Amino acid sequence: MSIMTSTNTTGTSHFGVNRRQMVTASVASLLGWSLDLFDLFILLYVAPEIGKLFFPTSIPTLSLAAVYASFAVTLLMRPVGSGLFGSYADRKGRKKAMIIAVTGVGISTALLGTLPTVGQIGVSAAIMFLILRLVQGVFVGGVVASTHTIGTETVPPKWRGLMSGLIGGGGAGLGALMASIVYYIVSAAFPGPEFSGWGWRFMFFAGILSSILGLFVFKSLEESPAWMQLQQAKKTDAPVKKAPVREVFSGQYLPVVLVNLMIVIGGGTAYYLTSGYLPTFLKVINKTPAGTASIILMAASVVAIVSAVLIGNLSDYIGRKKTFMIMGVVDLIGLPLLYSGLANATTVSAITFYALALAFLGNAAYAPILIFLNERFPTVIRSTGTGLSWNMGFAVGGMMPTFVSLASGTTQNIPSTLGYFSVGVFVLYLIGSFVIPETKGDFK
Repeated sequence: MSIMTSTNTTGTSHFGVNRRQMVTASVASLLGWSLDLFDLFILLYVAPEIGKLFFPTSIPTLSLAAVYASFAVTLLMRPVGSGLFGSYADRKGRKKAMIIAVTGVGISTALLGTLPTVGQIGVSAAIMFLILRLVQGVFVGGVVASTHTIGTETVPPKWRGLMSGLIGGGGAGLGALMASIVYYIVSAAFPGPEFSGWGWRFMFFAGILSSILGLFVFKSLEESPAWMQLQQAKKTDAPVKKAPVREVFSGQYLPVVLVNLMIVIGGGTAYYLTSGYLPTFLKVINKTPAGTASIILMAASVVAIVSAVLIGNLSDYIGRKKTFMIMGVVDLIGLPLLYSGLANATTVSAITFYALALAFLGNAAYAPILIFLNERFPTVIRSTGTGLSWNMGFAVGGMMPTFVSLASGTTQNIPSTLGYFSVGVFVLYLIGSFVIPETKGDFK
């Protein structure tokens, strides 16, 4: 089943791209995505504190579920952001969309640290928290629409799979690593009860750094050569769409989006139930001290980067379809075993081993997704199509930690529930890997 009807394997030499431009675009895409995921991951590292301060309840799993629901709310708004910023990126350029979106995420994250708690103003605190999360989600959706296209549109075809892993998974790993480092520093500066008082606020304040660093990096960024070529050509058979969102949901591309979601939901769930859930797992199940947990999470972030780059690069050699099929089988079998092993681990070395293995498999599952989505849409609607497909799939994946926390009932049941959810999702992922066409080389 192939909906792509034509291919274009033109390299960047066709666009007159030099090495400096390729490096700058790659770094900008990587940092742009990692900085915004850093802002998102901050919540995962302070989830227990936020649960007590903004969603207090006598049942720990319900409090955690509420925090993860606030995370899921952000994810649900990301498709809206992709629609708005993706359309802007396809019509006005990737660079402009990236600058606005990255700045917006940083500011909205920092504002979370200024909020009063439920103990201070009552339920209004939770409402204000959720509103800011909604705003943050719109901007993050915009970041996806720009960072997930400008890098792959700039590098030669032989590096696009590697770039997919570097941006999508490597950016996630780098963002988590930065969050781990900040968590380590802040938890040391505000030990014990002090972290619940002021430490969590400084975690969110660190979000403003992403805006400042992002603006500094993007200053020297040039526009996507593929987008520039499209603007210059203005061919009658490939006009610039005035309504990219409408085009993506048209009869021609809606089937593409629906099939894409089978893969993206699986990859998004794999990420959020491994790297995304590890901070809570280590704290609630393994009772790992904050300092030890932060070091393990730093190592897991490095492993995530390596995994994403390796598997993304593998897809350049064996194709996207085969890579998805292999990772689907490995994760279907491996994730439940690793959850059980981590829950039963009693030594730091054993806990570290299982945590790193989960990080490796979780990030490997979605390493080629970015380039796969790029190859499913032409340049004229690539930002919109990629952004919407990615964010809708990851929105579903991002809700899984909430469902896991609710379905578990008690913290003791969390490991087994994670295993059941991962099996169900990877059955869908495997079905999708058989249905999708091979897209390697399709870039028009």
